[in-house]
Amino acid sequence: MYLVGDKVVHPMHGAGVISDIVEERLAGQKKSYYVFSLPVGELVLKIPTESCDKIGIRNLSTSEAIDSLIRKIPNLSVDMTVNWNQRYRENLERLKSGKLLEVAQVIKALMWRDRDRGLSNGERKMLHSAKQILLSEVVLVNGADYKETEQKFDRIMLYEGE
Repeated sequence: MYLVGDKVVHPMHGAGVISDIVEERLAGQKKSYYVFSLPVGELVLKIPTESCDKIGIRNLSTSEAIDSLIRKIPNLSVDMTVNWNQRYRENLERLKSGKLLEVAQVIKALMWRDRDRGLSNGERKMLHSAKQILLSEVVLVNGADYKETEQKFDRIMLYEGE
């Protein structure tokens, strides 16, 4: 059970704060919901409290886990599956996993593809969502500026080595 003020991560939207816990009646049944507010984009969601595990809501990563992720990004493999539909489904599954390393892999693959060949509108939207998921957590964990963090990650993702 989370409390008001807890910082958590929604696998498809990113990191935010439980700003309230409300009870509402839906189809004649009274249910409890977390009001989840994302500082980036000002999105607000109501998440049924009993569905958090099923949805994949989790606590924020630690600063050490974020540092470890940053060190791993240059060596992440980039999947260049030719079939657009298959590539999109695979990337969507990675995002749904809620794992930051998987999200970083999606970002890196899409950024490289965009640089080399360009992206479809669907993949461009997916890249934007993936960045928001990753960066929102990094910003909340490290107390960093969103734009500066985005620029840092853009450089890391496209780093080719020496």
